Amino acid sequence: MTTGPRRPGVPATAPRAGDRRVFLPGGPHATPGAHPGDSAGERSAAVRHVEHMMGTVFSFDVRPPYGAGDAGTAGEAVAEAVAWLRRVDEVFSTYRPGSFVSRLDRGEIGPADCPPEVAEVLGLCEAVAETSRGYFTARPGGRLDPSGLVKGWAIERASRILTRAGAVNHCVNGGGDVQLAGTAAPGRPWRVGVAHPLRSGELATVVTGSDSPAGVMGPPASGLTGSVGNGLTDVTVSGLAVATSGTAERGAHIVDPRTGRPAAGLVSVTLVGESLTLVDAYATAAFAMGGAAREWVEGLDGVEAFAVTASGGTWRTPGFPGPAPPAVR
Repeated sequence: MTTGPRRPGVPATAPRAGDRRVFLPGGPHATPGAHPGDSAGERSAAVRHVEHMMGTVFSFDVRPPYGAGDAGTAGEAVAEAVAWLRRVDEVFSTYRPGSFVSRLDRGEIGPADCPPEVAEVLGLCEAVAETSRGYFTARPGGRLDPSGLVKGWAIERASRILTRAGAVNHCVNGGGDVQLAGTAAPGRPWRVGVAHPLRSGELATVVTGSDSPAGVMGPPASGLTGSVGNGLTDVTVSGLAVATSGTAERGAHIVDPRTGRPAAGLVSVTLVGESLTLVDAYATAAFAMGGAAREWVEGLDGVEAFAVTASGGTWRTPGFPGPAPPAVR
């Protein structure tokens, strides 16, 4: 999670040079999930909202029907989700000297003095660290910083807030990491595009998926299917969370904890699964692993990966079908 100074949002047209974040036709932030085929009625009925916080852009795209409520009820749910994200920033930001995580890191307070969410997050960090063989850590450089897990966890929780309110068709996007529920429209899945880290204005891959009709995350698809066109790998899954880690936006900010040096070998890796809490943290670990990431991800249940290497080549786990896009020359 980036919690530094606020960075201006990207215009809702196409990814800027080097922008790795997820975007779809129709806009990367203002209308995540928007599609050129959306009817005027669908566009007007949707509830959309953009917030700048945690040093990045969060966007909400809530599609009808809204269960027992209406667009007003959906808007109230979005407001509740935004309030939740602001509280997460207040508790976990490493850039706020008075946050619970900052005070805990300095030894001014103990875990028992923190909100229960802190213990929950730190427990999840320990579990991911064990699963990733230490490539994920909540103490990069020796300082307490669970940011690599917090953003995905917070977004997933925000998605649950919307679902509980009856807004079962939605996309929550935080700096390019997304948790989706339901469908973009009746009979039409969500489509998530991932910007190519080495080709300005181009997509590296497109992931297509939808949730169960009730808006509850279902099991991962046993066989992902898709097609390839224009150099894009098109993937279909059920129950969708997508997270990307790479160097395009923030440079070499992910450190290999085993060497203490910036991770090398990959320029981006995108993971797909059900839970953004895990997918986001796993993406950080996979990027730190470099060339070892592919074998590791293949051993995870319900997670698939697509990566672009430093040389411009690509690889994918078996769940990403079809031939890989052409290498950059």
